[in-house]
Amino acid sequence: MSYVVLARKYRPRNFSEMVGQEHVVQALSNALTTQRLHHAYLFTGTRGVGKTTVSRILAKSLNCLGADGQGGITAEPCGVCQACTDIDSGRFVDYTELDAASNRGVDEVQALLEQAVYKPVQGRFKVFMIDEVHMLTNTAFNAMLKTLEEPPEYLKFVLATTDPQKVPVTVLSRCLQFNLRPMAPETVLEHLQQVLQSEDVPADHQALRLISRAARGSMRDALSLTDQAIAFGGGRLDEATVRQMLGAVDRSYVLRLIDALARADGATVLDTIDSLRINGLNAASTLEEMTGVLQRMAVLQAVPARANAQDIDDPDAEEIARLAQSLPADETQLLYSLCLHGRAELGLAPDEYAALTMVLLRLLAFKPATRATGAAAEKKTLKTGAEAQVVPSGADPARPSALVAGPAVHAARPAAPPAPVAATSVVRPEPALAPVRPIPIAQVKAPQTATLPAESPEPDGPPWVDEPEELPIDEGVQTSRRVVEIPVRDPGPSSRLDRPREPGEAAAVAEPVRSAEGDFWFDAVMQLLRAEAVTALVRELALQSQLVARDPGQWLLRAERESLNQGNTRERLAAALLTLGHEVRLTVEIGRVSDSPALRVAAENARRQREAEAQILADPFVQAMMRDFGGKIVPGSLKATA
Repeated sequence: MSYVVLARKYRPRNFSEMVGQEHVVQALSNALTTQRLHHAYLFTGTRGVGKTTVSRILAKSLNCLGADGQGGITAEPCGVCQACTDIDSGRFVDYTELDAASNRGVDEVQALLEQAVYKPVQGRFKVFMIDEVHMLTNTAFNAMLKTLEEPPEYLKFVLATTDPQKVPVTVLSRCLQFNLRPMAPETVLEHLQQVLQSEDVPADHQALRLISRAARGSMRDALSLTDQAIAFGGGRLDEATVRQMLGAVDRSYVLRLIDALARADGATVLDTIDSLRINGLNAASTLEEMTGVLQRMAVLQAVPARANAQDIDDPDAEEIARLAQSLPADETQLLYSLCLHGRAELGLAPDEYAALTMVLLRLLAFKPATRATGAAAEKKTLKTGAEAQVVPSGADPARPSALVAGPAVHAARPAAPPAPVAATSVVRPEPALAPVRPIPIAQVKAPQTATLPAESPEPDGPPWVDEPEELPIDEGVQTSRRVVEIPVRDPGPSSRLDRPREPGEAAAVAEPVRSAEGDFWFDAVMQLLRAEAVTALVRELALQSQLVARDPGQWLLRAERESLNQGNTRERLAAALLTLGHEVRLTVEIGRVSDSPALRVAAENARRQREAEAQILADPFVQAMMRDFGGKIVPGSLKATA
């Protein structure tokens, strides 16, 4: 006797043997028991989940005669009567299966429907089963619509398809539809254990786990892979042989990669990828296995108890738990997303291992900045009385700090006994006092002058004025004044950007703190953009950075993201500036940015958007519609044009 493959040998013969489709089995069993039978059924689902099997069991249930020949419609076909055995063997005259993939024309459908006028020869019902029904032509669908809507009482239609979206709605509305779901790996694994126990084939648990996952929810694929694994392993299923057969990546490589990424160890990542290349292991399988491990790590980080209960039989559970503690939750999510989307990039690269290297190194390139950055920087606030003195770094604490006035520059006031003072060219700050940064004398550039008394303290009156104001001068106080010239550089972000944002505050449209250096840098960047001299990451560095100082031969930029501070990016931006006549070397520091071209563009767009919205709201017709009919403007539907 010839060998029968496992997928055919262990095909379910009744509803009780069906695996993983309890929702369909329960509905059909109840309908058969109560004899509330529909005239047309549509079974949908991916390959190998039991569509044809359910159709045959339903045909047997409708035509079963029972072991004694006196049975009727039942949810539990006997499997021994002539109708049951003939349907199982495929020779029951009243059960017709039509493969719509190869018989998709109107002639084939009409030939099938011509049999509908004749009553059953052997059985109780005629059953027409059309597999892959979505392959029929539109003409064929139209030809069967009338019969499908009102068939004879002895005729039942059973349609099956893997793509129900291609079935016309006129057909869907005439059928009772059941969706057969892909089976969980645990369900497939349990069924494979029962099959191999019946076959008396020894198998490792991990080998069956690999097969159940490779089946992708299809029981037929799982049984076919089991057949192949038995032949490959010489009658035994071992994890190593099954992994070799499937081309699956050993999880030790994946755990090593994740551990190296958690430690930011790029050398180990490259060495591991080289090992994958030498052993001929698939790059796509590596990313697939990594997504599975990262998913379990994310569950461990969110709900440890539930994850531990699910992975109790996994030998790698302890190592995965350790990695879940070593890798932050946000980096776990980032790496999962990179691996998930990186699989689509493998086919675009000439070398899949080079693409795998780029996908994994991307986490190191975009690794979230250290949370300590900027957090340890001391923030000073204006104080009153004796606490108001702020001493710049590197200055003599006993000497009062000078007050520097320049474009959008706010400096701290010196504390001293009350005395008259005359202030000129001083910019008024924000109405609410906010923290400011002291300006170290050694770090300032771009000379600008302010006329102030050399060592005269301030009075108790208002500290900031717009106009020169003559205040009373006490007798005995020296009234001589001299001009103090101090080089000025951009002191960095305004204090109002350093404060925590209130809930709901829109930071993207905040007005930039404009400065002379910002005006110069904005004009230069706009010239580069108009000339298309910068692109990609170089363009982002130019837009997102703030010009802090212009020393001879060297400019200092400030950016908020470490990923913009790349050596080749700085060099390419310096080369682009050379086309404008600026032969300089660029250095980039990381910090908060208060005046960048991107902020200015965003502020200008926000201003134009507000003007556009105000213009629409002021329109008499719009006001009449809102007043008379309760009309509302959909948020986000207005957009300012250039």
